[in-house]
Amino acid sequence: MIKTIEQDHQRFRQIVRGKIRKDLRKFLSRGELIGREGKRAVSIPVHDIDLPTFRYGDNSGGVGMGEGNEGDSVGQAGKDKGQGGDREGKHILEVDVTLEELADILAEELRLPRIKPRGQHNITTIKDKYTGVRPIGPASLRHFKRTYREALKRQLAMGQYDPDNPVIIPIKNDLRFRTWNEVKKPQSNAAIVYMMDVSGSMGDEQKELVRLEAFWIDTWLRRNYEGIESRYIVHDVRAAEVDKKTFFSVREDGGTRISSAFQACHELLKAHYDPADWNIYLFHFSDGDNSSDADNRLCCKLLDDHIIPMSNMFGYCQVASAYGSGSFINVLHEAFPNGAADEAGPRLITSRVNSRDDLFESLKTFFKAGR
Repeated sequence: MIKTIEQDHQRFRQIVRGKIRKDLRKFLSRGELIGREGKRAVSIPVHDIDLPTFRYGDNSGGVGMGEGNEGDSVGQAGKDKGQGGDREGKHILEVDVTLEELADILAEELRLPRIKPRGQHNITTIKDKYTGVRPIGPASLRHFKRTYREALKRQLAMGQYDPDNPVIIPIKNDLRFRTWNEVKKPQSNAAIVYMMDVSGSMGDEQKELVRLEAFWIDTWLRRNYEGIESRYIVHDVRAAEVDKKTFFSVREDGGTRISSAFQACHELLKAHYDPADWNIYLFHFSDGDNSSDADNRLCCKLLDDHIIPMSNMFGYCQVASAYGSGSFINVLHEAFPNGAADEAGPRLITSRVNSRDDLFESLKTFFKAGR
């Protein structure tokens, strides 16, 4: 019976997974998923799926909530009521999906290859690995299945098992506990630096697009790396490192000097992230407006001399704005016609996001090379 229930649950999870994958483009653009984000899971509303339940007896009708008097017959329609509709209701079920599952669904739909970490990977973590079972140990490590099995074997051997009343009661000698060893495991670490133009031409709509894209970027990279550190830089004509909340809420009214962000990013990497030990991902979000051609040239020099050589990938995402010139993406294309490619492919990758509908293709553009 338990095995059958587990199989049914797995089938139900597969149905839910299929519905999420089918509507993935819609979920990519929904900001409330981020708002409902828990520690390691999000709740996703899935339409037209009924949660499997047990029903006992005659469930043909009944009074639930609302008007009704004592003594009214069950299922009796009240007087002066409007006619019922003849269309099916829309069933909505909220399911919890781990961020790892969500990342796997994203990878399947976008056909994303697994990322191959670079670096020496000489950062190690000590983890507990369960290696066996023994008859003594702390209560928190009790192995319930093995304990139950030992109790069942003992009662069968002693003739105490009654199939008509299958009660299994473990005694002290039946208890089994997990054992473990400490193992050193190489850990692939990644640092993500998000940079965003917060000048007057970047409005709330543009920042919401950045917030959505950053959430999915973070979700995919965390699926590929065990250790992730995220840093945030905002800039107008000057740049500063800020926390995550400030990154998505601050707004300035000044001009734009993109090189200030690149310079701040370079100093941050040089101080904290050796590329021999870290897989470094950099993302810059802007409406493409910059202060001058001189600053454009300085940006390209910083990228070519310092930033791109230190990183796995530099992603530039240009969001549409009614006030921005949108020219910086063309500056990058002219300065790096092959995307600063190495043997694994382009390291500077650009995408345009004009609306929420473009998020799907933008994510695919960034990660299809598996960098």
